[in-house]
Formats: sequence, structure tokens, C-alpha cells
Amino acid sequence: MFKKEKNKEENLIIGYYSKSVLITYLGVISGTIGMFFAFNHRITYALICLVISGICDAFDGKVARKCKRSNNEKSFGIQIDSLADMVSFIFLPITIFYGLGYSNWYNIIIFALFTLGGVIRLGYFNVVAEETGKNGPVKYYSGLPVTASAIIFPLVYIIKNFIAGPQFIIVYTLTMLFISILYVLNFKLKKPTSGVIYFFVFGGIVLSIVLYLLSKWNITTEVLKK
Repeated sequence: MFKKEKNKEENLIIGYYSKSVLITYLGVISGTIGMFFAFNHRITYALICLVISGICDAFDGKVARKCKRSNNEKSFGIQIDSLADMVSFIFLPITIFYGLGYSNWYNIIIFALFTLGGVIRLGYFNVVAEETGKNGPVKYYSGLPVTASAIIFPLVYIIKNFIAGPQFIIVYTLTMLFISILYVLNFKLKKPTSGVIYFFVFGGIVLSIVLYLLSKWNITTEVLKK
């Protein structure tokens, strides 16, 4: 007799758990841990988690394309990647901003604009990816990819060690507002090559080390002052 093919709906748990999405899941976990650090005002560790999520995002697509996947798995990969990006590159930066104590009414407006811009950008990318995916991978981004948060916010935070507090608040606030606009601005950005991705990954690792060392230096300085 013919063997009945097992329907996906009969599985105990829903979703896909192949190696094609494991790195994406790691990025979500890193983003969640980062929010925990941010809420507890451990901003350096939250920013390092942001960088780690960025590194995961840099490689998840490359790994997925090397895996043999069904059409459902490909569609799931596109959707889960955007949902993961929302956690790591939209919610986490806002949580870091809040953890720094910036929660005035105008900050909340910028949080809303940042979230709205990121969601629109991710939704639009999903539509383009679904359509373009029929003929091959996406070669150009429309608007600034949300992953850019993983590099921009840690770099801006380092400035905190060199400028006064009130000035840093202005710089950080305007940075988030500017990124919100870039998310939805209609310009083409060529998808980075493997060499550029490896360069940014290396830069992210160096950035994390610098953030960690600066945090230790600040703690030591405060102890010496006492």
C-alpha cells in the first residue's frame, strides 16, 4: 500500500527548526537578552547583544541559501527574518534608549516614528523579496536596512565618552530620528558582497571589545574618584 506522507500540521509543535533558521533564532535570543540588560541599565552589554544580533543577521541568509528548502521553508525564512529584525533592530534600540533614561514626550514620539519606519521598511522588503525571489535573490535594498542599527547605535554611544551629557542626548536623539527617515526614504542601496559583510562582522567584533573596555575604564575611573 502507498505510504501516507505526514502532514506538517500533524507535528507536535509548529514552525521550522532546520539549520537554515537556527542563526536567526540565535539573533532573536541575543536581542531579548539585550532588552533585559537595557531595562537593568547595563547599556554596554545591551549594545554588545545588538552587535551580536547584527552578526547573526549577516550570516543567516547565506546559510539558508546553502540549505535545501521547500517553498514553505523559504517563505517562513523571509517572514521569521523580518520578525527577528523587529526584535533586535527596532525594539532593542528603543529599549536601550529608554534604559539611558531618555523618556520625555518627544522621545516617545521618536520611538513611535522609529518603530513605524522600521515596520514599513520590513513589510515592504518582504513584498519585494517574495516577488524578486522568483527570479533570484534580492540585489538592491530600498531604504536603509534595519540591520544598520547594529553598527550605528554602538558607534554613537562611544561618543558619550567624549562629549557632555546634554550634547550626547541631542546627538543620540537626532540619530534615531534620522535613521527613522532613512528606513522609508526611497533610495537604492546595493546589497553588500561577502567581503563587505566579513568586514562589518570584524568591525562589529572590534566594536564590542571597545565598548566592553570603555565600560571597564569608566568603572575604574569612578572607583578612583571615590
